[in-house]
Amino acid sequence: MNLLQVKDLSISFLQEGNRIDAVRHVNFEILKGETIGLVGESGSGKTVTAMSIMKLLSPNAQYLSGQILWQGEDKDFMLMSEPEIRPYRGAEVSIIFQEPMSALNPVLTCGYQLGEALLAHNKCKKGEIQSIAESWFSKVGLQDPTRVYHSYPHQLSGGQLQRVLIAIALCCHPKLVIADEPTTALDVSIQKLILDLLKKLKDELNLTLLFISHDLGVVKSICDRVIVMQNGKIVEQNSSAQIFSNPQQPYTQGLINCRPPLNLKLKRLPTVQDFLDGKTKEFWYDQTKLIHSVDQDRHMVELHTQAPLLTVDQLSTRFVKSRTWLGKPKTWFEAVKKAQFEIYPGEVLGLVGESGSGKSSLGKSILGLLETHEGSVTYKEKNLLTLSPSDWRPLRKDLQIIFQDPYSALNPRKKIGSAIIEPMQVHKIYNNSKTRKEKAIEILEIVGLKADHYERYPHQFSGGQKQRICIARALTLSPKFIVCDESVSALDVSIQAQILNLFQDLKERFKLSYLFISHDFSVVNFMADRILVMKDGLIIEEGKSYEVINKPKTTYTQKLIEAIPK
Repeated sequence: MNLLQVKDLSISFLQEGNRIDAVRHVNFEILKGETIGLVGESGSGKTVTAMSIMKLLSPNAQYLSGQILWQGEDKDFMLMSEPEIRPYRGAEVSIIFQEPMSALNPVLTCGYQLGEALLAHNKCKKGEIQSIAESWFSKVGLQDPTRVYHSYPHQLSGGQLQRVLIAIALCCHPKLVIADEPTTALDVSIQKLILDLLKKLKDELNLTLLFISHDLGVVKSICDRVIVMQNGKIVEQNSSAQIFSNPQQPYTQGLINCRPPLNLKLKRLPTVQDFLDGKTKEFWYDQTKLIHSVDQDRHMVELHTQAPLLTVDQLSTRFVKSRTWLGKPKTWFEAVKKAQFEIYPGEVLGLVGESGSGKSSLGKSILGLLETHEGSVTYKEKNLLTLSPSDWRPLRKDLQIIFQDPYSALNPRKKIGSAIIEPMQVHKIYNNSKTRKEKAIEILEIVGLKADHYERYPHQFSGGQKQRICIARALTLSPKFIVCDESVSALDVSIQAQILNLFQDLKERFKLSYLFISHDFSVVNFMADRILVMKDGLIIEEGKSYEVINKPKTTYTQKLIEAIPK
């Protein structure tokens, strides 16, 4: 039986006096007990469609047409007022949001926030809240539920917070759960745990799931049926088996194939646009477009005949974990423990591990962005860790970083042009503003943007465009070495493919070296010549990319590889 039916749904938004059509004549149904995947690129309309079910869109949204029928023809959510639809939210239909840190109130404990949901729908009395909340925290696999109940969001990890959101979404026993990108930006092992948890709870509680994602590997592992959206329209829908074995639309074929393969190394990733232009999977997987192990071996020999660009020796970084009542350090957390490796000119060194393994701390320590307490980082015969700020400054232009989140990496009050020329001003590169502007525009065009983007603000760009801007900013100083810190993990798979291709193009054009940090072995396999694997602050494995992936030496590495959605 139909649990939910969407008929001829069209939604637009008013922005700066213009109407933007976000969803256009969408039709689908959700059967009781099934898991539906709603997939597409960022901006395809999938989240707008899902949020419209509970009428949770912003005030500038306009419902142009359609019906949202709940369990039959007599309950149309589209016709309900705010007071009428409120009892259905949480009790009948609930939502697991993408980003737990923004979905949870930072000044309220996790237990209090779950209790709010229970009380809103009269699911318990005040005196019963803690026991019910702890029961749910335990049910979603959280250790020490009493501690979680009293914890604030900032005191828990990303994986723990996602479990808290799941508990809040399920505590009122809804019939339909909308999971909006619930595993995006989580490392692969945590992602697998969350997916396994959702499958288990779905069976135990007889749930129906609407699972939103841009990652078809994730969708394949959990969904019975898949709906593909492009530019606000449904372009294909079928059983999961049919979608993945025989996709009919080039757009769907592109989404499936633009994710880097784990078992092959491509010279270049296909993009969605390539498939829309008529190119096939066979075109991209031709033997001439693959990098074979013998090619990798030859390339490694060429790289390692040079002197190292950068040498890391016994590097250790720690943070104060607790202090005495006088404020002196009492206990320490060892984030990086005696890291040792070299990076050669033109080499891409992959750094892989779970969240909390020390990857980002190591990358930032190399660049002097974190205080270290042991070891050395040698560049141009200088130990970077012993340099004063004034001695560091001339070397900064050679050593750059691209952060994970382009939204927080850019100042929202500064135009893009100002953000790009600022490093030139700091390092006194070029003598006048006209030359700096010309250089900035040149670099914008190199990374695939336009000259007129120079005068725009960050909010006027998509996530993929913002990441290109961050890359452009790093390139303005003509660096020799760039730390890419999870710089594609939050992007949808089609944009991710474009950015990864761009990284490869820039490496060849500017003779760059990268420390490429990621939790995703598939991405690292495409980018890296060598791979380091980190666990608990230690580098536990090192080798050529194909050796680490095909013949892992440690059970930890094997676990990370097995967790990748197939």
